[in-house]
Amino acid sequence: MEMAQVIQLFRQTLEAALWVGAPILLITTAVSLVISIVQVMTSIQDATVSTTPRLMIVAISILLLTPWMLRRLMQFTEQLFSNLHLYAR
Repeated sequence: MEMAQVIQLFRQTLEAALWVGAPILLITTAVSLVISIVQVMTSIQDATVSTTPRLMIVAISILLLTPWMLRRLMQFTEQLFSNLHLYAR
C-alpha cells in the first residue's frame, strides 16, 4: 500500500467522522449558547439548569439523526469494501 493511498484512506475516514459528528456538535453548541445567554440574563447560575437541557438535546438529536448517521457510515463502509482490493496489495 502506497503512502498516497494511506493518506487518502485516512482523509476519507476523518471526513466520514466529521460528517457524522458535526450535526450533533453544532446542535449542542447552539443550545449551549442559548442556555448561557438565558443564564446571564436571568442570573441563574445553577449547574443543573445548564446540564439537563444540554443532555436532553443531545439525546434527542442522536435519536433523530441516527438513521442519517447510519446511512452515512454504511456508504463509507461500502466504499471501503468495494476498494478493498486496492488496499490489500
